[in-house]
Amino acid sequence: MTEKQKQSWRPGKRDLLFFGVIATVVLVLVLGTSERKTKPVPNDEVHQSAASLAACMTCHGAGGVHPQPKGHIQAGQCFQCHLQPEGWTGGKK
Repeated sequence: MTEKQKQSWRPGKRDLLFFGVIATVVLVLVLGTSERKTKPVPNDEVHQSAASLAACMTCHGAGGVHPQPKGHIQAGQCFQCHLQPEGWTGGKK
């Protein structure tokens, strides 16, 4: 065997950079897929029957009793982020 055949592989700077990028991408994907941390919907009569955006906005609109906080997303799908209360009867989950 020649000297070149006996040498083992050693990672160079480019290899380490590549592994670092792959590790960063995997880490971002793992941390980015965690469950959302939003407030659950209260478990009371009013919230158990709310089935539409209009029903939510009667209280949570700009002029409502409990308006959405400043900077709240305006997606129009409350239950995409907020968990329905136990025994919810407002429609499909």
